[in-house]
Amino acid sequence: MKLEKLSYLIMTLDPVHVGTGGYRLARVDNAIVREPGTNLPKIPGTSLHGSIQSAAAMRYGNLKLAGQKKEGKADDNPIIYTFGSGEQGGFSSGVVSIHDTRILLFPVASQDGPVWITTASILNDANFSLTIGGAGGNRVEASSSAEEVILTGELTGQYSDYAIGWLMLNVEKQDKKVSLSAPDEPKNKWKDQDELKEALSRTVIVHESLFSELVNSNLEVRTSVAINPETGAAADGALFTYEAIPRVTFMTFDVVIDDYRDVAFPSSNSENWKPKGPFEVVSEGLKLLEYLGVGGMGTRGFGRIKIIGGPIEYSPVLE
Repeated sequence: MKLEKLSYLIMTLDPVHVGTGGYRLARVDNAIVREPGTNLPKIPGTSLHGSIQSAAAMRYGNLKLAGQKKEGKADDNPIIYTFGSGEQGGFSSGVVSIHDTRILLFPVASQDGPVWITTASILNDANFSLTIGGAGGNRVEASSSAEEVILTGELTGQYSDYAIGWLMLNVEKQDKKVSLSAPDEPKNKWKDQDELKEALSRTVIVHESLFSELVNSNLEVRTSVAINPETGAAADGALFTYEAIPRVTFMTFDVVIDDYRDVAFPSSNSENWKPKGPFEVVSEGLKLLEYLGVGGMGTRGFGRIKIIGGPIEYSPVLE
């Protein structure tokens, strides 16, 4: 039996739309999923689970393994062993739990061009550290005022006021240069990734009370119309709007591998791929999401995500 946790960092390559289903009375017709408490957009673990499973089935060379009612048994198929199966071949539970993806760094427009906003609590939860004037990394401390922001890296704050999106906020007094650092884990290599280094050099740390409002005010909103196939023109009354998490948003999520089965991982009968365990099945599926995407509106160029570095591998609880 093996029980371990992995933390992944991803970056959206396209806008990502995971809808709530149906039309809502909101600022757009098709809203995206949000956390109930914070009202922050997220990618639900169920959506990510299904997308990774489909991608892994494609990598394996058998798309019949992508649905719920997969043929076969867990003891003889690595995809079913990892994600579980439905009715055909007998019901079995998978060994991986994929949790909701949460925002780490969110892109917005500012007086210095594009910047990424976040909060102290989000950075601390992800084990990022703050360095002031070259001194060692420390826990990120939030500003005491909701009207103040902390600027990092290239953002110098030449003036006492700083414009983010539609807000004008005050810059916290900084005598020395402030920089952010990713977790110092040799295996995940987050610190070495150019995309993350660029974002951390242009990060604005805002107060908790403003973060949700800033994020929801800067989501990507598009308008589309259904096309009448007979005329090739817009269908009457078919105009609709929808929102999405914008591209170059950095997000994190956890994967828990609960390999409770006291059996050997099944060998592969695929000529394309012979995974050695559930971790490899999940990782290979994730890599393909850079091409296949997650969520809806895929035909409109939505959904692609990219893994940044590798996962943080926590010491197994049970092994």
